[in-house]
Amino acid sequence: MTDTPPSLYEWAGGRPALVQLFEVFYDKVLADELLEPVFRGMDPGHPRHVADWLGEVFGGPARYSGERGGHAHMIGRHLGRAITEEQRRRWVSLLMDAADEVNLPADPEFRAAFAGYLEWGSRLAVLFSRPGADPNTDEPMPKWDWPMPPWQPQETQPKKTSASS
Repeated sequence: MTDTPPSLYEWAGGRPALVQLFEVFYDKVLADELLEPVFRGMDPGHPRHVADWLGEVFGGPARYSGERGGHAHMIGRHLGRAITEEQRRRWVSLLMDAADEVNLPADPEFRAAFAGYLEWGSRLAVLFSRPGADPNTDEPMPKWDWPMPPWQPQETQPKKTSASS
């Protein structure tokens, strides 16, 4: 038995779960009067691309980097969009709702990591989207991990022996 927790990507359910999450989420976005103008006319593959982004950030395969150009490409998608704080908050809120709707893991550790990344990443998107912003596009892909290992009920944890106590 290993003491290494699964990646956030594995815990979430891998690519199928993330694609489902972003398909549900972007349906909500396109029905939202505050966010729809920002995403109007988006590429039909956008939900899958964002699922691949988050998958890579959460420890999954480097699909986004290999197919889309990594962090530099993501930064470029936000330049000049002038995302407002109100739009950022709505984006995070709808994504948290979509996570509930598609039954992403609801344990406190996963949701803390998930919410933490959404807050961090969406705040960077606001900064990158400001008029005249000149972010460093040479930054590596972000890597996000557990704030603490996922809690498991006592009966599933390895038993301590007197030698390990």
